[in-house]
Amino acid sequence: MEPLRPSDHIDADALAAEQREAAIDARAAADGADGGDARGASAPIAQPSLGPVGWLRFAWRQLTSMRTALVLLLLLAVAAIPGSLVPQRSADPNGVSQYRVDNPELFDVLDALQVFDTYTSVWFSAIYLLLFVSLIGCIIPRTLHHARALRSAPPKTPARLNRLVGYRATDAPGDVETALEAARAELRRRRYRVERYGDSLSAERGYLRETGNLIFHMALVGVLATIGFAGGFGYNGQKVIVQGETFVNQLGSYDSFNPGRFFDDALLDPYGVRLDDFEAEYGLDTTTGQVQPLDFTASMTVVENGREAQRTLKVNDPLTVGGTNLYLLGNGFAPEITVRDGDGDIVFSEAVPFLPQDANLTSIGVIKVPDGLEEQLGMIGFFYPSAIQLESGALSSVYPEPDQPVLTFNAFTGDLGLNDGVPRNAYALDTDGLTQIAGRDAPADPLVIGLGQTAELPDGLGSVEFSGLQRFVSVDVHHDPTQTGVLISALLVLGGLVVSLFVPRRRLWVVATATDDGVRLEYAGLARGDDPGLEAAVADLADAHSQRLAPTLET
Repeated sequence: MEPLRPSDHIDADALAAEQREAAIDARAAADGADGGDARGASAPIAQPSLGPVGWLRFAWRQLTSMRTALVLLLLLAVAAIPGSLVPQRSADPNGVSQYRVDNPELFDVLDALQVFDTYTSVWFSAIYLLLFVSLIGCIIPRTLHHARALRSAPPKTPARLNRLVGYRATDAPGDVETALEAARAELRRRRYRVERYGDSLSAERGYLRETGNLIFHMALVGVLATIGFAGGFGYNGQKVIVQGETFVNQLGSYDSFNPGRFFDDALLDPYGVRLDDFEAEYGLDTTTGQVQPLDFTASMTVVENGREAQRTLKVNDPLTVGGTNLYLLGNGFAPEITVRDGDGDIVFSEAVPFLPQDANLTSIGVIKVPDGLEEQLGMIGFFYPSAIQLESGALSSVYPEPDQPVLTFNAFTGDLGLNDGVPRNAYALDTDGLTQIAGRDAPADPLVIGLGQTAELPDGLGSVEFSGLQRFVSVDVHHDPTQTGVLISALLVLGGLVVSLFVPRRRLWVVATATDDGVRLEYAGLARGDDPGLEAAVADLADAHSQRLAPTLET
């Protein structure tokens, strides 16, 4: 970022006037110290009192300085670091819950500091807003000053060009008017703004540099405004879609949902997505003997505006539909479980997603049967896609494909708490207050069921059947209205930065003085900022001017 500058012009007369006033003030101070009141020489210097208005003005100038904007930008980058170190509630609520289980003491401290809500925390928002105000306070006066500079004429020619960069003097035949007209034509060909002052020309170019600098800063404000305001209309949600089922983009269809601060239900575009098939490709790492996933492909049917289309969803290849992006987060198996009562009537029949626990997709799931049996039934199940029995008698899965699928259940009876009006986690079962009727610590052994098999519940309560096996995918539905605005602002940031770095801001002067043999020509230049090519530009102007004068004088 280029720091603010007090002026776009170097006015030699104004500078000389300021120097004269400074000299007068210095002499007056010296006279007062020598011949003034003796008490004045020893009296302490009284500091002026700013007052409330003065302090406010001072604070505003400090806040809107470019130095403060740079410091705030650095602080914003530092403040964003915690958001990448710990899970965020807006993006990974399950990760936050797991962090709480793994680090209970540290969690309370970090939660009090709003670290799990970094980008909406008070301290991050304060830095964000201060940076926003600081940049606007820098840009507005700078833009007004630049607009005035664009309308003003190039500055007057300095009295002594020989003190400037690239000074060069040559003698040429002809007269002053001819020489200046030739110099004016050459400068205009080089896209300089030219103004004549007596027997000299003042030329200036490179205002596009400051324009690019302003565009750069305005685009930064555009990025902040787009993310801060338009981001409030965004949302993201998570949904588990079982094979053969359709997800409809409605608020009640999500498993979890995180809206922006300005979210409204009307922002949900109507569409549906059905999971038709899921294919997983695995390979064996010969060095470790571990199974490695190679590719996942979900075949989807998208229903939008009454039309169906076949689409594919893959890892790092999101599915775009209805103004949202669907990302593939995970996958697993959803065994079809059928529960019957003692008379053989079906009281529960669903494909229940089981959450994977390892690379071989050993999974855990929960079945809750609130009605239809003598007591409410809850079961914690373990699914093994390729089951083998270990020497200890426990089961394990050796491959993530369903070569020999087996389910085991620990069963509980009692009040599941589903009628209390309190939301319950569908993937967890609170066993406090329940009676275990099947499992390692129960009178009956755990239920072990192969695909297509049925196991009887204890005490004639009913039966459980492993009737089928489906796949499921976990998707993240993300709507981000800031993408277009941020892209445009980012391109403007890049364009403005390139222009401000590579367009030189320079001034050139040509002075013509009549002599007995013709005219003496003097050239010099001055740059605003670093311009290593300025001296060469002055020399090139002088050479081109001489070539332009030659045919004119011959004519």
